[in-house]
Amino acid sequence: MIDPRAEIHPSARIAKSVTIGPWTIIGPDVEIGENTRIGPHVVINGPTKIGENNKIFQFSSIGEDPQDKKYNGEKTVLEIGSNNTIREYCTLNRGTVQGGGITKIGNDNLFMAYVHIAHDCIVGNKIVFSNNAALAGHVVVSDNAILGGFTGVHQFCKIGHYSFIGKGAFITKDVPPYIMVAGEERSASCGVNIEGLKRHGFSSEAISALRKAYKIVYRKGLLLKDAIGELKKLGEQHPEIELMYEFLLQSERGIIR
Repeated sequence: MIDPRAEIHPSARIAKSVTIGPWTIIGPDVEIGENTRIGPHVVINGPTKIGENNKIFQFSSIGEDPQDKKYNGEKTVLEIGSNNTIREYCTLNRGTVQGGGITKIGNDNLFMAYVHIAHDCIVGNKIVFSNNAALAGHVVVSDNAILGGFTGVHQFCKIGHYSFIGKGAFITKDVPPYIMVAGEERSASCGVNIEGLKRHGFSSEAISALRKAYKIVYRKGLLLKDAIGELKKLGEQHPEIELMYEFLLQSERGIIR
């Protein structure tokens, strides 16, 4: 299952069912779980832990040093879950000590070609990163979000559950759950991600409630603290609102408008 032209460090722990293509290099302190398939010309450095059933395509760089001036050779980690697809030329970097020491990727994600995940990012589950999407350091992306092609996310931003970011958008503030963002010159919110919610089985009643929540935050001209108060009341009747309420309550950078 391992091509003889691949280079595997003796300390790497590779499950028996892992497939590794030619000219791939696996460094020390790398752990790879069952049924993961790694193409040719991939470089994986450690400490990196990769779960089961992942597909890593050619020319990807996994677990390399963080691209950060404050990094000084400390032992930091990249952790990848299971069932992820990582396409050509993706770069996933380890964390920094100052950022918690770990970059963490969840399960069932799709990283299309040329995606970059920087140091100390926390990526959830079932997320789509379209071609050339890039996260700066310390970004958090929650479950079921979609990032369009050439999306850029500023450091320390948070992307909420079920949000949708259009192509070429540049995100400098937090994106609340369920929200669509678009605009290449000036990215701004443009409504609720209705189609995405339908695909994930949200009821018409829940979607209607989320539309009301969007109007509270984005259309009534309220200060954010006042909008949060109204969301709390609405969330008592519609549990889906609770996710948005908690997100806004915890936002440190402010939300994209």
